[in-house]
Amino acid sequence: MRKKARKNLSLERLWQALDGLRFRVDPGRLFQRRSRGNRRRQVVETGRQPFQLVKYFAFTSLSVILVASLVLSWAVSNKARQVLLARSEAYSLLFAENLNRQVFLQFVLPTVVRYGRIALSNEEQFARLDMIVRNITRGMGIDSVTIFDSRENIISYSTRPELVGKRNVGGIEYQKALQGENSTVLESQGTIFNLLPGTPPVTCKLKTYIPFRQEHQFGERSGTIMGVIEVVKDLSGDLRAIIEMQARIIVLSLAIMGMLFGVLSLIVARGKRILEERAEERRRLEEKLHEAQRLATLGKMVAAVSHEIKNPLGIVRSTAEILSKRISKVAPGNEHLADIIVEETTRLDNIVREFLDFARPRDPKMQRGSLNELILRATRFMEPEFEKHGVVLNLQLYPHLPDVVMDSEQIYQVLLNMMFNAVQAMPEGGTLTLTTRPCTRGAGVILEVADTGVGMEREKMEQIFTPFFTDKNRGTGLGLAIAKNIVEKHGGRIEVESRQGEGSVFTVYLGCEKIPEPEMETGIGQE
Repeated sequence: MRKKARKNLSLERLWQALDGLRFRVDPGRLFQRRSRGNRRRQVVETGRQPFQLVKYFAFTSLSVILVASLVLSWAVSNKARQVLLARSEAYSLLFAENLNRQVFLQFVLPTVVRYGRIALSNEEQFARLDMIVRNITRGMGIDSVTIFDSRENIISYSTRPELVGKRNVGGIEYQKALQGENSTVLESQGTIFNLLPGTPPVTCKLKTYIPFRQEHQFGERSGTIMGVIEVVKDLSGDLRAIIEMQARIIVLSLAIMGMLFGVLSLIVARGKRILEERAEERRRLEEKLHEAQRLATLGKMVAAVSHEIKNPLGIVRSTAEILSKRISKVAPGNEHLADIIVEETTRLDNIVREFLDFARPRDPKMQRGSLNELILRATRFMEPEFEKHGVVLNLQLYPHLPDVVMDSEQIYQVLLNMMFNAVQAMPEGGTLTLTTRPCTRGAGVILEVADTGVGMEREKMEQIFTPFFTDKNRGTGLGLAIAKNIVEKHGGRIEVESRQGEGSVFTVYLGCEKIPEPEMETGIGQE
């Protein structure tokens, strides 16, 4: 009775331990993946924050420089206008005084001596005055010269004939000149927008008013005012040159700012990309560290539990085999009950063996061997499974495949795990294609295991090498993880490509340089 109770207790512990070691895809794991995604975004955003501040200050400085350039261009052009006005005003006053002297000496005095008085209604006197004025203004950039009568606001003479005889044309400046005061008036119209096609031209005229006084022979001017002289100087060309200079400064500033903006944008974009890459690398390292810590703890637990389970499991299996023989004699027809126990304990023994292989991987014993021979050995072992599930085997082995340095037993285990996985992916049967070929770079070999099964989504494809990840009712999720660890210990790598509903292709590189190999056409759609 004690032995029977002890066996029952061992079986109960066995099932509890196995239930605790089974891992499948559940909402908790999905939530963990979402949490990792949130941590990833947080890490990336944390890496971006300092750089966002740098980018803000960079673009703010660029804007300040642009505004400062525009203000500088306006200040320069405004100063140029002021200098132009001051110099033109001084020049116009000097010219007007010289005109006053020349007209008085060359016209007024000779006319008074000859005619006794000045009467510009006389065509001869008017023509003589016009000739003298035009000779004086020739080449001086003077637009017009007008002489007002001192007794009434009427134009007595003008280089513009249409103005002669007009009354009340002189304004405040006329009155100031009659009081003996010089004055100037600037009439301008035009901005930087007047440089555009289809806009009115830039105009600028400086009007200078001085009293027309009597002068002595030696240049002394008396107080008698005979009239008012108006000198109009056209400064449109000078103003247009200033506006064009302002436009050139603005365009040059915009061009420089554009170049700086482009360079700064490239620097910012590159810096942003570098920071994101570093944040992503940091995230990956943190995840690998957490995963390594978790797997280390889990490996210790699995090794301890598996060791405790393995011996009782062997006892249960042996006992079931003995019971099977006795039941056939005591209760014929019930032998299948003991066979079920044997079958299940065999399956559990395989699970425990996988746990031990994962928790305590042994070091590979490297020696040169043929991958093609291992494939033929593995396919012979898998023939019953192929027939049971309706899987057609298609071998495309390279006839002169070079030998590769490997642990034959571990690579054999990789082959079995990948073929079992392919068979399970084809529940309705299909075609399993095994292809070998030499590497294009290096002295290694390439193995492809292609199935025409259900395929995988991208999210699942990213998780299939994660230990204990499985979506099957039976299985531990360690087969592909163990295969990946073995291949990496051989200095190789394993890759997978799949499309849902069309199948999957697992590619193993042994002894190849880490350069993407050209894919062979297997008739399976790949992303």
